[in-house]
Amino acid sequence: MEMLELRARVSLEDVEEARRVRRERADWVFIERQPPRVRAALRYYVETGDMYVASRIAGLTVEEFNELRVRARIPNVG
Repeated sequence: MEMLELRARVSLEDVEEARRVRRERADWVFIERQPPRVRAALRYYVETGDMYVASRIAGLTVEEFNELRVRARIPNVG
């Protein structure tokens, strides 16, 4: 039996829509009050949706960063 390869097809429009939603719903006052590394990580996450890299930027575990994302009111869309 042949293995079927399944790939999610994500359009550029979907990526832009997810970015727009993250930008609009984020608590920017909270984000701007954070220390520089954390602020940079939250901004990175808003733009990319990449929680792993954002957590590395912040110097946090993925779980810790996710808790911070929730406090910053950034939705997990993507």
